[in-house]
Amino acid sequence: MEAVDGSGAVLQAMAAGQAQIGLPGPGPVLNARASGEDIVMFYNSFAQSLFGLVVPEDSAIQSVADLAGTTVGVGTAEGAEVSYARGILADAGLEEGADYEFLPVGDGGPATAAFERGEIDAYSAAVSDMAIIRARGLPLREITPEEFLGFFGNGYATTGQFLDENREVVVGFARALLRGYEWALQNKEGTLEHCAELNPEEGSDPELASALYDAISARTEPIGEAQLGTFPESGWEDWHQSLLDAGELEAPVDDLHEAYTNEVVEEAAQVVEEAASS
Repeated sequence: MEAVDGSGAVLQAMAAGQAQIGLPGPGPVLNARASGEDIVMFYNSFAQSLFGLVVPEDSAIQSVADLAGTTVGVGTAEGAEVSYARGILADAGLEEGADYEFLPVGDGGPATAAFERGEIDAYSAAVSDMAIIRARGLPLREITPEEFLGFFGNGYATTGQFLDENREVVVGFARALLRGYEWALQNKEGTLEHCAELNPEEGSDPELASALYDAISARTEPIGEAQLGTFPESGWEDWHQSLLDAGELEAPVDDLHEAYTNEVVEEAAQVVEEAASS
């Protein structure tokens, strides 16, 4: 595992052959495909929206339209939260550079400090950031329009070439994800113990770790009867249209259905089911 700075950096590493699998957001993936990169998402880690627009609880801002003339904080300049927020703001008739500005301020704790210093008026936050900021003592209020809460979040991706040449590896990776996610969603205490082993600093604050688990696990649950890890076609269409409306895509992506596949997860799920029944 190698941590990099946002979805843009993830996709650059994959395009350069420095990573075979990454965890980008759907917006940056569609932008990458529009630029000629053959990126394919194969596992939907966050079936429900990973992000939201938040303001301090006592802020005078009540809706997205009230963000005219403000500065909106984001974790990184090229993160998936930027595409997400830009679509919401464009839907409200606000234009970047004319009506508002984005300011990269980092995640969680640094974002809390940016609010306290008055550098930002709102923040495009991942659910984990929301939990951290609240744990730091700053109550938040979400102003995300309801129609944007259904946008799925980041997922695992690879290149089309790697998938074609190493399908068994990708299916095996998806199988491990399915087993791990299914176990984690049913075993909170065990999951927190494992996370504390991997990240002792985070595990030293049990209250925060518990809040992070609750926030993140709720967004991984599939909507309706969908198979864990699969993508909804309607969600891709919503992301695509939002990017077009926001001007992030200059023209429609012709191969929208080639940006993702559910076949890998379905194949992996079948193997997991057969193993469980035997």
